[in-house]
Amino acid sequence: MLLCRANQAKLQMPSLKLWITSRFPALASRDFTIFLIGQLISVIGTWAQATALPYLAYRISGRPLDLGLIGFSTTLPTLLFALPAGVYIERWDKRKVVMILQTVMSVQAFGLAFLAFAGKIEIWHIVTLAFFYGSAVAVEVTARQAMLIELAGKEALPNAIALQTTAFNLGRILGPLGAAWLISMTGSEGSVFLANGISFVFIITSLFFARTSFKVESEAKQSQGMGSEFKEGLAYISNSTVVLSAILMSSLLGFFGFPLLQQIPAVARDILKTALDTETIIAARTSSLYTAQGVGAVIAAFMMTYFSATDKNKMLLWGQALFIFPVVLLGTITNHFLALTLLALIGWGTVTQLILMNTMIQIRVPNELRGRVFSIYFWALQGVAPFGSIVIGWIAQTWDVPTAIVTGGLVCLLGITLVRLFFTRNGAKPA
Repeated sequence: MLLCRANQAKLQMPSLKLWITSRFPALASRDFTIFLIGQLISVIGTWAQATALPYLAYRISGRPLDLGLIGFSTTLPTLLFALPAGVYIERWDKRKVVMILQTVMSVQAFGLAFLAFAGKIEIWHIVTLAFFYGSAVAVEVTARQAMLIELAGKEALPNAIALQTTAFNLGRILGPLGAAWLISMTGSEGSVFLANGISFVFIITSLFFARTSFKVESEAKQSQGMGSEFKEGLAYISNSTVVLSAILMSSLLGFFGFPLLQQIPAVARDILKTALDTETIIAARTSSLYTAQGVGAVIAAFMMTYFSATDKNKMLLWGQALFIFPVVLLGTITNHFLALTLLALIGWGTVTQLILMNTMIQIRVPNELRGRVFSIYFWALQGVAPFGSIVIGWIAQTWDVPTAIVTGGLVCLLGITLVRLFFTRNGAKPA
């Protein structure tokens, strides 16, 4: 009897593995799977810190402008470094670059932990270390995205992008929950920063064992100089309607859309406040708002992973609509449950857009241009964000947080509508 069951189990295992790899082809790659596990653990720590840090900053100062200043400091390096990084990444070993920069990020987390435990942390410390962290991210994201095809292969690339995004957004749920738990247990945000620093060990270790099996060595050619190579990437973008429209729409979201989410601690503390509020309640409410956004994001990532969108343009339009309209509504309500619902929709819309734009770009770009083109896309998405963070923070500080949120949402609606109309009227299909 036992022998019979063992034989049945042996027969079921290959069929289960076949089903998994047929649905999730990127998991057929041992190297990508190892990387994915390490990244999942690391991003849980990253999102825990992303929840605790603005909460700490707003608790210290109570100024919405400081939240914008931290966002400015985090994303300014993308404006400065992302474009040249796109050229150099194509000459470097991407796996080693990611490992080095993940190590740099861990140093930033340990620095925050030390200052928090010592009781000496101030806004200028947070801003300075945010710039340090953002400088690593500006190069690491381009290297990591360009590395995916080397881990999973071109055929499985869309699935690899979706799975990586799924892991990233699972962290958006587990990270804030972990942050709230650690703060309530220890009474210090330093415990969150320490846990994040430790979490980087897992992705660094996973990349140590993973190999870029699908890496294709390009033919050695004489360098044309950074300027010429960068212009080559721009020329490709200008001749690709899909890539160009995706970059234009991402820049609108980067300036007016995503910086709005930096105001979540202000929404939790000021807009949704109650007469019974304590620091523990406010921390839990802040965590719940980030978690709701993460739930919507994970649902979107699973949908993009499991179901292949036949009409990516139509799905992208849904993602844009379910980001913009809930954002506008978020600036008009004071009910906690409604805020959670709207943030879940915002999370869904955010991730749907990012996965589809990322996939549309990467599957079209030749290997030799991938680093340059993706760095330009990333620059459009994040390079303009420093100024968006300051503008949104200034509006929130000068008027109020709801005004900033509604204004940003309406500008995104107008801008994306104009981009779509422009490409449609010129006989081209936008992204």
